[in-house]
Amino acid sequence: MDNRTIAAISTALSEGGIGIIRISGGESFDIVNRIFRDKAGKASLLSFKTHSIHYGFIYDGDDLIDEVMVSVMKAPNTFTREDIVEINCHGGVLVCRKILELVLDKGAFLAEPGEFTKRAFLNGRIDLSRAEAVMDLISSKNSSALTNSVNMLRGRLYDRIRSLREKVLYEIAFIESALDDPEHISLDGYPEKFSKTVDEIYAEVMRLYDSFDKGRFIKEGINTVIVGKPNVGKSSLMNLLSGHERAIVTEIPGTTRDTIEEQINLGEVSLNLIDTAGIRETDDRVENIGVERARRFLDRSDLVLFTIDTSVPLTEEDRQIASLSAQKKVILVLNKSDREPVVSAEDVRDLIPGDPPVVRVSALEGTGVKKLTSVIREMFLSGNISSESEVYITSIRQASELKAVSESLDMVRKSLEEGLPEDFYSIDLNNAYSGLSRIIGEQVDDDLVNEIFSKFCMGK
Repeated sequence: MDNRTIAAISTALSEGGIGIIRISGGESFDIVNRIFRDKAGKASLLSFKTHSIHYGFIYDGDDLIDEVMVSVMKAPNTFTREDIVEINCHGGVLVCRKILELVLDKGAFLAEPGEFTKRAFLNGRIDLSRAEAVMDLISSKNSSALTNSVNMLRGRLYDRIRSLREKVLYEIAFIESALDDPEHISLDGYPEKFSKTVDEIYAEVMRLYDSFDKGRFIKEGINTVIVGKPNVGKSSLMNLLSGHERAIVTEIPGTTRDTIEEQINLGEVSLNLIDTAGIRETDDRVENIGVERARRFLDRSDLVLFTIDTSVPLTEEDRQIASLSAQKKVILVLNKSDREPVVSAEDVRDLIPGDPPVVRVSALEGTGVKKLTSVIREMFLSGNISSESEVYITSIRQASELKAVSESLDMVRKSLEEGLPEDFYSIDLNNAYSGLSRIIGEQVDDDLVNEIFSKFCMGK
């Protein structure tokens, strides 16, 4: 554990109402005492009550730098469990940097990205799952991501993992005790009872693991591609969903020759939306490059908005695009619903097997977005995120550990089916216990910890 006192600007480095310089460590009070004076011209932060805030000024020698409010928080009841001082200054870029330079000049070290949260983890204030939730909370793109991050931060995942660990540990202890003292602890009838317990633990682990796909969509957004033949209104749909003129719209087929990307927040869900060139055979070299890019994005997409102009008959191009989209989650978007239709919903459904949902929109009149949003939400979220108990795994690291735990538990189940000796159970149970421990950070090496926190923003 690094015992140096660290400091960083914890607010966005831009012009704003307030900027905050955070200092954490054993020398925090001494360092700030050298540059802070209260309105009486003196200061001793140690004399202030913990979790209090004080008006004063920051000086560089005799030169006044800024009028500030200083927050004093004494260990151990702080975010890092160290002494913390936060200097609340005016939010200009220059003044924030000047005060940080003064703090560093008086003995603090510039904090690494995520180092404050890393210290909170290393000092036992939060577990690793809650530390990762801090970053998810900061980067939340929609209300579902925010709710899930808050649930993680409140320890919902930690509580479930801890409960699973306790069950596994009890079985390990019982088996090893019985093997060490067979005269007093009998294993008669134990495999049958133990088998039910393992099945219950396995089912809970798989519930968490299976939540990863939904958690990824909540956290990162749904990779969504708009496809269709030229001039069906793909760019108009992009503009309608984004709420502004993101793409050029004309009556000329082939206007969009490259992909246009936009991240759109639809409340509970976010779309990483890509408007593509109309997919068709063309001799135009530039347009053909756009068509090939459209095909590649379609292959990598989570959702396809297959856009069809219902005011004109279906063509072979529509059928070709349908064949490319057949293995994807598809919503059939019937555009130009303000015009007299010549194509019915039943005609369009016949293009793609599996009865995909159909949504009518009019990009011209701005209708259909609410219905489209509702269908997307139902396809990918399918139910509310409980504000009290439900959590979705959003970390690849956590999902990988859960997968490994499930495999260890499956080995236990196979040992039970084959009637192997109890010491075989113990080996795989210990592996499962270790995997659960790594999720909450109780058995992780320094390299992994450093890698996780290096992705945090500076000052957090």
